[in-house]
Amino acid sequence: MAKFALFSLLWFLLGNPFVAIIVLLIIAYVLDRRFIGISPSLIRPIKRRQRIGKLKQELSISPHNLSAKQELGHLLIESKRYREAREVLEPIRDRMDQSAEYLDDLGTAYLHTGDSSLGEAAIREALELNPRVKYGEPYLRLAALYSAADKTKALHELNELKLLNSSSCEVYYRMGILYAQMDRKTEAKAAWQEAVRVYQGLPKYLRRKERGWMIRSRYKSMGS
Repeated sequence: MAKFALFSLLWFLLGNPFVAIIVLLIIAYVLDRRFIGISPSLIRPIKRRQRIGKLKQELSISPHNLSAKQELGHLLIESKRYREAREVLEPIRDRMDQSAEYLDDLGTAYLHTGDSSLGEAAIREALELNPRVKYGEPYLRLAALYSAADKTKALHELNELKLLNSSSCEVYYRMGILYAQMDRKTEAKAAWQEAVRVYQGLPKYLRRKERGWMIRSRYKSMGS
């Protein structure tokens, strides 16, 4: 009702229903980015693309810059350009094999270019070097890798992450999804409810990052 009233007001003020819809969508997006955090950022991809271009220019001048190659590979992965990322990261492995961040990026590139075994091995190496690398994100990648064929193994990886980072609402949300797929409905609902409980105990500076997973978990628990 409130949204319809706002739309009607905008239509009256702007004199055009299509412009009113656009303005309403912009308002909804701004409010979501400010208070909820589910909608993706529109600015971040632009900045990332600009940074990728700058790094490529730097590497054309200084092709042996390892830090630039590592950053470029990481940004390409964020852009889901996995084949390009692999082409950048793979040739420098012999000089970067003591970097957990690098190995996780390389493993991610392998996973998304059809080499699951190489990807798993590289991510395992990253976790052996530093189990806390990227706040435990590699465990999420391993869980996703196993989720189709071996859900018990996927749950094990998520439990490892839960022990490492108990303030992650995402891990409880994903555990709930796996439990639901295994028809363990009671455990699924408990996991989603735990995500909500964890969120309520988080300090304000962490809530924005976890809010989207909490909302998803609350929705799932209400429907289960």
